[in-house]
Amino acid sequence: MEIERKFLVVSDAWRAQAAGSKRYRQGYLGGVETSSVRVRVSDHDAYLNIKGATLGVSRLEYEYPIPLAEAHEILDCLCRKPLIEKTRYFVDHAGHRWEVDVFEGDNAGLIVAEIELESPDAAFARPDWVGDEVSDDIRYYNVSLVEHPFKAWANPPLSRS
Repeated sequence: MEIERKFLVVSDAWRAQAAGSKRYRQGYLGGVETSSVRVRVSDHDAYLNIKGATLGVSRLEYEYPIPLAEAHEILDCLCRKPLIEKTRYFVDHAGHRWEVDVFEGDNAGLIVAEIELESPDAAFARPDWVGDEVSDDIRYYNVSLVEHPFKAWANPPLSRS
């Protein structure tokens, strides 16, 4: 069970605290109403990921390693376009690890921060560079960004790097 909360990023103060990063390239295969199926490549690793389609902070998630060459072929030939391309930065704050995703390509300009928690109501300190929570807003799910990329939004919220 994944328990994750998602927020818009409102300043670049997080950059000074970043403790590394990974570049991701990911795509989605044909899904159903109850789940999404994703292939993700980062560095020399590749994974098949299945997530429940439940809106909110808690949902089922399964992840399996797959051969890197096959993952690239699936991304190039079978996944819906545009692919999600982003760099994820890791930021430690008040005992928690935050993941800051800086999107590229058709989703350039969007920056979100995610925190994984032990329970939906777990307490955590919000850094000052975190703005509005968007955990319950389906537009910010990566699978939704394929169908409705950030560049096409009529009135996009402010995200700053």
